[in-house]
Amino acid sequence: MNRWTALLLAGERPGGDPFAKGEGVAAKALIPVGGEPMVLRPLRALTGSRHVLQGIVLTQRPERIASVLPANPKWAVLPSLGTIAETLLALGEGPNAQWPLLVTTADHALLTTAMVDQFVAEADGADLAVAVVTRSAFRKRFPDNRRTWIGFRGGRYTGANLFALGSPKALAAVRLWRGIEQDRKKGWRLLLALGWPGLLGLLHIRTLDQTLAAIAARLGLTARAVRMDDPLAAIDVDRPADLALTQALIRRRA
Repeated sequence: MNRWTALLLAGERPGGDPFAKGEGVAAKALIPVGGEPMVLRPLRALTGSRHVLQGIVLTQRPERIASVLPANPKWAVLPSLGTIAETLLALGEGPNAQWPLLVTTADHALLTTAMVDQFVAEADGADLAVAVVTRSAFRKRFPDNRRTWIGFRGGRYTGANLFALGSPKALAAVRLWRGIEQDRKKGWRLLLALGWPGLLGLLHIRTLDQTLAAIAARLGLTARAVRMDDPLAAIDVDRPADLALTQALIRRRA
């Protein structure tokens, strides 16, 4: 089993985030969740995994995030670039790149070490892996929660904000992503940009695994979808309704 370098994305929107401003903080990653800045929750989940060797928090204003992080020699706070793809390419192509890379986000406030361990165990050996949650599993727990779903033959899925870049080959997918990053919430545009393999998935002719395998082959790499056991992996804190749900779930855990 590999030991991973974790990248925790804690970037800010240009001009500030209205959600963060509404919560009275300077950055979204600092929104209080469960009585602490949100960024600390996924950080703790990553730190708790025996599979994570070291980590980097990436943000445009490192001093803001560093001020709330506990001292830990295994973690650094570094400035990010203009977009997520540009940041990942700079890290992956640099002379000091540390492979493999595990990527998640600061708004993944319900992330647990168990989720991290499941994901990296099932992602191990692939050049690229993405975490997903099935619509059927999520709707059983949260019938009224709004998510972005992408349909394939055999099921509909939403992302779970966990990505594994298992080797430098995965950078081919990151370069493709760079060209369509502004449409990352519009899954159908992503599939169309990927050509016929993605279109066949969009038309429900192929399963998720078949679609991903075809796209990966076109890029010269191997890819895998990891279906997360816990549907909470699909919840990120992206708006006030997500924050209210997350706070309620944390209270219920306690």
